[in-house]
Amino acid sequence: MNVTTKIFAAFALLLATPSGVLVAQETPPPPPVTTQDILAGLPSDGSSWLTFGGDYANQRHSPLTQITPENVARLVPLWTFQTGTLGNFETTSLLHDNVLYVTGPLNVAWAIDARTGRQIWRYRRELPSDLTACCGLVNRGFAILGDKLFMVTLDAHLLALDARTGSIVWDVTLENYAVGYASTIAPLVVKDKVIVGVAGGEYGIRGFIDAYNVESGERVWRFYTVPGPGEPGNETWAGDSWRTGGASVWVTGAYDPELNLLMYGIGNPGPDYFGEIREGDNLYSNSLVALDADTGRLRWHYQFTPHDVHDWDATEVPILTDLPIAGQTRRVVMFANRNGFYYTLDAATGRLIVAKPFVETTWAKEIGTDGRPVLLPGNVPTEEGSVTCPDLTGGTNFWPPSFDPSTRTFFVNAREVCMTFFAWEPEYIPGDRFTGGAGQRVPESESPAYGALRAIDPMTGERKWEFRYLSPSTAGLLTTASGLIFSGDPDGNVLALDSRNGRLLWHYQMGAPLHGTSPTTYMVDGKQHVLVPAGTTLTAWALP
Repeated sequence: MNVTTKIFAAFALLLATPSGVLVAQETPPPPPVTTQDILAGLPSDGSSWLTFGGDYANQRHSPLTQITPENVARLVPLWTFQTGTLGNFETTSLLHDNVLYVTGPLNVAWAIDARTGRQIWRYRRELPSDLTACCGLVNRGFAILGDKLFMVTLDAHLLALDARTGSIVWDVTLENYAVGYASTIAPLVVKDKVIVGVAGGEYGIRGFIDAYNVESGERVWRFYTVPGPGEPGNETWAGDSWRTGGASVWVTGAYDPELNLLMYGIGNPGPDYFGEIREGDNLYSNSLVALDADTGRLRWHYQFTPHDVHDWDATEVPILTDLPIAGQTRRVVMFANRNGFYYTLDAATGRLIVAKPFVETTWAKEIGTDGRPVLLPGNVPTEEGSVTCPDLTGGTNFWPPSFDPSTRTFFVNAREVCMTFFAWEPEYIPGDRFTGGAGQRVPESESPAYGALRAIDPMTGERKWEFRYLSPSTAGLLTTASGLIFSGDPDGNVLALDSRNGRLLWHYQMGAPLHGTSPTTYMVDGKQHVLVPAGTTLTAWALP
């Protein structure tokens, strides 16, 4: 085949393929991703990033050390990829065989050459015009196994795509989008199953976590986050309020292979602010649930905010690690919650080890020895309004934290914001918002809002250091074994700090903030790259 024929063949393939494949047909396929590859987490050679959190523990801590506190200020951009799509990134990019797999808003996705930033293929889903998806038409990333990529959609489907071409292998419906269901979560592949959840807590859905067979797309099990009649926990919902209970699942959980447990944070109950029509604790809303990965059966749960009336979803990212507790090494799950408290729980049992505020909390005095919050008066939303800290966005939210196991430090971007909460009785209409209230920020003159990157000791909940932002940041975090932490400020700067003391080492204006997403890092041709998604742009950085 001469050069002209090769070019024509590649061009013909581009015309024939809707996803726009630019790879010549004779290019050998990449090696398939195995379950052992995923279990291994982030490799020491930096050759892959195969899960949402870098590993099943969600630590977002890279073993790479080429970029250090001493040389990080020398970073230069290698390439920039513009999506040409409306809306912002909230994704975590995956890397396999020097190809980046990236999802964007409106269920557009790409395969990108990690060396050059060149598009290999592009996928775009045709979405219905009457979407009900709340709070941003976003997507938080792919999962990968074998030669398949897995992505959820805003119209509540789960797709398997061919990683080589971007073409659909199978497409299954999670639920009916027309009555409020959507999905934005990054799936998690565990053994031969794809684990996903649904969004829509503001529309009176009944939330669930599903597992699907990776080959066929057949549903293997479903765990309802709002238990029905006869199921444990249904008694915590007054009357038929469970039918519209919300408790959505839109942030990726963690998986412990030794315990064979999936741990997922669950969203707020519905209606969000008016709790009188759903008296009770409203399980399993605002909880961390631990499910058997093979069967979906509940092994334990811990509820952070019983009978939540402030929209404090527990859809934050859980992180697993081993810690010395009372002279013994224990497997724990660490969780900075939207309600303003930081928690360390026993990963095998869900028992509380540490609970301490990491932002100002005016709704609860403390977390009692029974694991329940000790409530303070005057914080139930009313028609006239009641002031509570934190606000409805919370002390933190869905943007990923990070954990450095060498220093045993948990890092989180925290928010110090208070709000006046209002509530009124809503009418449930399928497909309409079902919140029963709203919130209004307290004026800056009365309570100035700000943000801070905070380093927390997970064995005590005490703060080690903080780096303040003038206003709250919504950036996720990445740490490295060289002692760096990457973040972003609300003004659109990507930041690199010394993870041991919070000293700012480098910053660069990206033109848009990192919102709900964090940098990732990997090696290509002997160079450590830092990939930064900001707004609608991906930029790869490296040392000169």
